[in-house]
Amino acid sequence: MPRVVARSEALNAAARLQLMWLASPALPVGGFSYSEGLEAAVESGQVTTEAQAALWLQDQLHLSLARADLAVVAKALLAWLRHDIARVTELNDWVVQTRETSELRLQTEQMGRSLVEWLRNRSGDASQAEADQRLAQCAALPPAPTWPVAFALAVAQCLPDRARKGAAQASASTAREALLSFSFGWAENIVQAAIKAVPLGQSAGQRILQALIDQIPAAIDHALALPDTQRQAFTPMLAILSAQHETQYSRLFRS
Repeated sequence: MPRVVARSEALNAAARLQLMWLASPALPVGGFSYSEGLEAAVESGQVTTEAQAALWLQDQLHLSLARADLAVVAKALLAWLRHDIARVTELNDWVVQTRETSELRLQTEQMGRSLVEWLRNRSGDASQAEADQRLAQCAALPPAPTWPVAFALAVAQCLPDRARKGAAQASASTAREALLSFSFGWAENIVQAAIKAVPLGQSAGQRILQALIDQIPAAIDHALALPDTQRQAFTPMLAILSAQHETQYSRLFRS
């Protein structure tokens, strides 16, 4: 007999709008205030043109984001849907332990805390927010909820009730849409950082953003197929630049 494969439930309009909201640079988590080593690359002369900025950010997408944070978001989403706090804690620990500089660790912890606070306050009904035990569990993650793990919880909370209460697993299409949101939010923030730091014009920024958008689907495919044993955070040049940025004399972005 042919194998019957259950159809994944498409996200409704409200859930898609929530994912767009999570991708917005206006989300009050402070993503716009970090350059993730780019400002130091500009200072050292490694990124001085539109072409160099585009190539730098594409490399960062594939060598850093796809091999680490995107893979964590996909795994953490499944863990939150299963209410598997042990797995969530394991993933959060991995993110904290693999941040290669204090600046990068500060970023993921600060953005994670800010997102949890936003989730707690967005409805205006504190009792309703606290009714989801996962929010308190996320807030209590030591030493802090990291950005990918907190983002995964935000996605889990915006899924339709049937998706949350059914098999308690994220379908491939749902996980992909979550990663599209996460990736686009990162791309918009980091392109704005390039516009300010290089500096570049708005048209140049839009061309760089288009180049990133063209490559995001392949990065997501890689992240979704990545087993735990192959997840990694190893970008030596980026780590060196991030460490240098921590003491850079003149800078626009947070360290």
